[in-house]
Amino acid sequence: MEIVMSEESNVSRREMFGGALALGLLVGGASAANAVELIPESHEQGKKPAAKPAAKASTPAPSAPPAYPADPPKTTVSCAVIGLGEQGREVLKALDYLGNADIKHIIDVYEPSHRRAGEIAPKAATGTDYKAAIADLSVKTIFVATPTHLHREIVVAALEAGKHVFCEAPIANTIEDARAIAQAAKKAAEKGIVFHTGLQERTNPQHHHVWKFVTTGVLGPNLTTCKSQWNKKTSWRKTAPNGAREAALNWRLSKSVSLGLVGEIGIHPLDTAAWFVKSDPIAVTGFGSLTNWKDGREVADSVTAVLEFANGVRMVFDATLSNSFAGNYEQFQGSDAAIMLKDPIDKNTRAWMIKEADATALGWEVYAYREAVGDDTGIALVADASKLLKRGLEPGKNRNVDPKKTPVYYACDAFLDGVRAGKQTESDAVVGFRATVVAIRANEAVLNGGRINITKEDLTI
Repeated sequence: MEIVMSEESNVSRREMFGGALALGLLVGGASAANAVELIPESHEQGKKPAAKPAAKASTPAPSAPPAYPADPPKTTVSCAVIGLGEQGREVLKALDYLGNADIKHIIDVYEPSHRRAGEIAPKAATGTDYKAAIADLSVKTIFVATPTHLHREIVVAALEAGKHVFCEAPIANTIEDARAIAQAAKKAAEKGIVFHTGLQERTNPQHHHVWKFVTTGVLGPNLTTCKSQWNKKTSWRKTAPNGAREAALNWRLSKSVSLGLVGEIGIHPLDTAAWFVKSDPIAVTGFGSLTNWKDGREVADSVTAVLEFANGVRMVFDATLSNSFAGNYEQFQGSDAAIMLKDPIDKNTRAWMIKEADATALGWEVYAYREAVGDDTGIALVADASKLLKRGLEPGKNRNVDPKKTPVYYACDAFLDGVRAGKQTESDAVVGFRATVVAIRANEAVLNGGRINITKEDLTI
């Protein structure tokens, strides 16, 4: 485990606790002190030398962007991206920045979307039929970023054609479709075909770093409770030139196809909880309401879901589209310490460990870099500390990690690495299926306002 080594922090607290689940933190740097040059008296003449003329003011040269270390070169993999909405374009940006993905096709049924996507992948062929990309023998991998309810047909066709598939999470909006995808993926895996679910935390280095602390008992003998929050004031509604296109764009507002906030967004922290607890949940209780965006939509703009695990641990997930206060975070607590992961504006997840006063001191804590976290002080946990140390930098003071290496970037990188190695990733069909089932049941609980069991039959492929 990598610990940030430093003696003091120049960080000041900006956000405070806002209720049991509303904790935010924003870090700021220290200001520089003014310096004055002192000129000694001349011993030869017994008087002070003439004053130096004042330096002319000059416009400072623009600072160059930080030079991030280049990743080792990797074999180029050919691919096609199907679905060019917001998430599809994020995938394209990640693939472009990876530099080892040959994007041959970009596909979307809505032709105007080709222009924006084409700016990211100008050499790719554009089209409206996903079958053209699957039929291209030069294409090795397919990235599916269409609306959730459209995944099954495309994914199964790609797998049956021998293509490696990256499918965004949730993999489907019904258990039936999710199971069909998982079964097709398991069958394809027998032929060396890789299927990857876009559960971003599963491949996020920061989450893996925190996972080491959780699983080695640093928080205490047992994980006792988990919390997560996703707050963002946004309508989720998009405008379009005609009614048909507007209905297609706003699929997330229709309960017939959308899994709502708890399914489309909450699937990621819900899956992280199951990953860290090391078991699938046995039940979920949910609540939802329309508190702000009363515009005819069928899904709640504010939701709460509570996962129950067999060992007594519960995970609480809150989300709202009506207010942005405290943003997004995940929190894991034990009897000795708590860990918080938070996504700041630049999308690079940060993490801190907050020790209990009666917890046994650990040897490395003396050197740990500390920051204010709400009303407490947290130890900064930096995933790439060893890389920074090799560059001669102090991890705690040099966390301006490459902002282009987003969770989507790491997910794409992990998938392509799996394709190169011919091995399933840690976010394979089984993981993706179970996370999707939990998300579906959680959405049902929100719609019904009650408790729903998650059975072994539900989770069986």
